[in-house]
Amino acid sequence: MNVQHIAAFSRGEAGGNPAGVALLAQMPPDAEMQRVATEVGYSETAFVVPRESGYRVRYFAPDGEVPFCGHATIALGAVLAGVHGRGDYSLTLNEAQIHVSAEQTQEGWQITLLSPPTSFRPVEAPLAKRVLDLFGWDHSDLDPSVPIVRINAGAEHLLIALRDHALLQNMSYEFSAGAALMREFGLVTIDLIWRETDVLFHSRNPFAGHGVYEDPATGAAAAALGGYLRDAGLAYGAFDVIQGADMGMPSHIHVAPLPGTGQPVRISGLTRAISA
Repeated sequence: MNVQHIAAFSRGEAGGNPAGVALLAQMPPDAEMQRVATEVGYSETAFVVPRESGYRVRYFAPDGEVPFCGHATIALGAVLAGVHGRGDYSLTLNEAQIHVSAEQTQEGWQITLLSPPTSFRPVEAPLAKRVLDLFGWDHSDLDPSVPIVRINAGAEHLLIALRDHALLQNMSYEFSAGAALMREFGLVTIDLIWRETDVLFHSRNPFAGHGVYEDPATGAAAAALGGYLRDAGLAYGAFDVIQGADMGMPSHIHVAPLPGTGQPVRISGLTRAISA
């Protein structure tokens, strides 16, 4: 199987979150996709089959399938652009229909995805306590303007906003405990953020439930964050997310929520090819 290696949300010739992209004639068995994704070892590998109206896409992490992956979709947009050129491509996921578009810039392919619809809901008290214990934090470490909440834009995330940058930079947790917690509560990632300004956020995303300690750039979580901030009345308009810097893989995600409660969010970033 030919798997292309693309970093999504890169900054020049560095950073970004690596993803595998496999363009195929037909979808392989689940066990084969899981084997390949585990062997590739990236946060996700996208398996893609052409359809009459676009493409069917499934995403596998090293330890299981996820319903939607933003950075692998951005990587897929770059691969489709390399084959077909600039344009808009329709993608059918397990639970949603989305679009990805490609534009050529002086810095390379600029890819934009339109996320699934967004939603949010209150966090369960036991989960809030256990997740703070996992990272060794308490409520005094949190940004009081943003509650702990479940957010979704095609995949479920737990949002935790911290009161200062140092807490985010020094984040650590016990991997097996984090994996068990995330699986128990059905979380794809835990989205840890610090707001520098109203239009600039810093983020880190533990992804232990699917076999990865930390994700360098998480487009699905950024989309869910944009939808939540809009729908909760905490902010509205475009903003940027810096992620991966604390793990040596600086990444830049541009977030632009569409108007209207629950509406999708546009997520944009640059890409670069990786020598496998």
